[in-house]
Amino acid sequence: MKLNIAIDGPSAAGKSTIARRLARECDYIHLDTGAMYRCIAYKALNQGVALDDEAALGSLIDQTEIRLTPQGQVFLDGEEMKDKIRSDEVSMAASQVSSWKIVRQKLVERQQKMARDKGVVMDGRDIGTVVLPDAEIKIFLTASPQARAQRRFLENQQKGISSDYQQLVAEIAQRDKQDTERVNSPLRQAEDAVGIDTSEMTIDEVVAAIQRLVEEKMKEGSHD
Repeated sequence: MKLNIAIDGPSAAGKSTIARRLARECDYIHLDTGAMYRCIAYKALNQGVALDDEAALGSLIDQTEIRLTPQGQVFLDGEEMKDKIRSDEVSMAASQVSSWKIVRQKLVERQQKMARDKGVVMDGRDIGTVVLPDAEIKIFLTASPQARAQRRFLENQQKGISSDYQQLVAEIAQRDKQDTERVNSPLRQAEDAVGIDTSEMTIDEVVAAIQRLVEEKMKEGSHD
């Protein structure tokens, strides 16, 4: 018996890192939906498509192939993206792009198809509320803006990207504001999601906490 696991939360809360590890531990497939929005943002920036032109962005998606592999690779129109879609510029653009209804509709349809066969850990935005409302396990990860900025700062350092900690705190606060106040699918916790504040937790501790929830749900399922 395999389940679908939905992981939501604000930007830089550790969703992808946790989802990747969890998928590996459970032998599930990890689907990083945020990478899909980043791909559209990256392509829009490169092709000069205005981030506030909803119709043009919708057309762009129709002409775009995005492939996510079980190994966590992201391919945009056949090219592996690696860190190209992880820059701060693309992060901010992705937040803008994802605020458009047509963009969300088109990408959500693709995401739902990917999760049809179960055994998926999906992280991103609106996973528990919109994309996989029937997911057996729903997690909402949070952390203070300071903790999230510190993680992003260290990540950037490891990649050789220079960044300013205070600026990262400001950008994360700005992104939170954008995401919680947008008209289409504002960021919110599903009523049946389990909230986990990861500010003071290690990755191992968070993964172990979610694994316990998965084991409990599996036991419940075997009794049904």
